[in-house]
Amino acid sequence: MDATQPIVVRIAGRVSPADVPCLCEELAARLLHGDATEVICDVGELTHADLAAVNALARLQLTARRRGCRIRLRDARPELRALLDLVGFGEAVA
Repeated sequence: MDATQPIVVRIAGRVSPADVPCLCEELAARLLHGDATEVICDVGELTHADLAAVNALARLQLTARRRGCRIRLRDARPELRALLDLVGFGEAVA
């Protein structure tokens, strides 16, 4: 049985609105050239849990879903999880 490996997107530091298109383009290119069905967003080194980070995750989710993939978070801190839950996005990236 040959299982496909998930694509890992690492998000570190502070996300700005200008970072979002680049993150999505990178993910779209990686999805185009692979057969992964899952995207893991490693947010363990994200320094600011704010709406810019939520926007980035929401857009990455859209990018992944357009290509038939699901997305989940790795190493999300409680403050990011709380913010995602607050805006109704927590279960989408569980």
